[in-house]
Amino acid sequence: MKIYDELVARGLIAQVTDEAEIKELINEGKAVFYIGFDPTADSLHVGHFMALCLMKRLQMAGNKPIVLIGGGTGHIGDPSGRTDMRSMMTTETIRHNCECFKHQMERFIEFGEDKAIMVNNEDWLLKLNYVDLLREVGACFSVNRMLTAECYKQRMEKGLSFLEFNYMIMQSYDFYHLFQHYGCNMQFGGDDQWSNMLGGTELIRRKLGKDAYAMTITLLLNSEGKKMGKTASGAVWLDPKKTSPYDFYQYWRNVGDKDVLKCIRMLTFLPLEEIDKMDAWEGAQLNEAKDILAYELTKLVHGEEEAERAREASKALFVGGSSALTPSVSVDPASLRDGAIDVNSLLVLGKMVPSRSEGRRAIEQGGVSVDGEKVTDPKATVGEEALKAGVLIKRGKKSFCKFVLG
Repeated sequence: MKIYDELVARGLIAQVTDEAEIKELINEGKAVFYIGFDPTADSLHVGHFMALCLMKRLQMAGNKPIVLIGGGTGHIGDPSGRTDMRSMMTTETIRHNCECFKHQMERFIEFGEDKAIMVNNEDWLLKLNYVDLLREVGACFSVNRMLTAECYKQRMEKGLSFLEFNYMIMQSYDFYHLFQHYGCNMQFGGDDQWSNMLGGTELIRRKLGKDAYAMTITLLLNSEGKKMGKTASGAVWLDPKKTSPYDFYQYWRNVGDKDVLKCIRMLTFLPLEEIDKMDAWEGAQLNEAKDILAYELTKLVHGEEEAERAREASKALFVGGSSALTPSVSVDPASLRDGAIDVNSLLVLGKMVPSRSEGRRAIEQGGVSVDGEKVTDPKATVGEEALKAGVLIKRGKKSFCKFVLG
């Protein structure tokens, strides 16, 4: 099976322009394509996962990826999928986040001469003169047409700032610049980016002629992938300091039955023939499929050793026991008051909840247990002697952590 047909079979392609040409370029390894990542945090999250896996697949097939870090567009903020305006970041924060992204991406994509390259759009966007930009590309954009774009329509009722209104022009200019300076002939993005991407294709063709070879393609469910990055307890990051390999594993281990095979197809590198055999799986077999998904993705992000440790820790919890692989957190003796610490503080310390208010709710709703005993009093405490021996706290059925006095 050729690579383009495999992308379709894995459910990765939603919309394309010039499909015959796109298919030929990709299958022959002649695509020079880019995907953009705005540095809205100091770590990538699982919502970026699909794009990273796609870049890896295409590079393995001989195509050349261009990773575009949005150091320039990050100053504006993408309104797509937003109900309000993003918080403005300082230039220092944006540049720090860009550096964090670069380090994480090296696990997925091979950079170097004649391989993938990484560029930052601050190198050209921040140098643009406003009047010159208006004269160069302003006439290529119809305001009426822009207002029909889904990313803007969703915001019109609640208010769309002029700052964000310019985002489409900036993203379009990126493709225009990459086409001229890097030979980029294709752009990929989530289905929520379709209007912005078409703007780039149209800009190239209007400025450089109809024969200009620029194409767009979108990833199925990428906007849903962005939602994947958020859970009830916060974001699921690729940085192990923000989301541990075990928690990352558990996130995928707990996907819904209806989503597990879809995720295996889209995100793992297992052969399609092997995945197709899982279509008939049901009941307990779906739990096995979830374990496969969690293991494969944890291995991809954190390495085989961490994936093995996370799998073993998960099995230990599943059988109701504890082991040396159980996630463990050291409790500073200075944090004790009168020889004890409240359970809610431990939940926050172990990152089992994002805040004390969330911890209080979890306790009051009966979702927290200490060494197997359910706790419903938000003021409940754990004593010093118990912490010396080690205390196992569980939140729900899947989240657990051992606390030991440091």
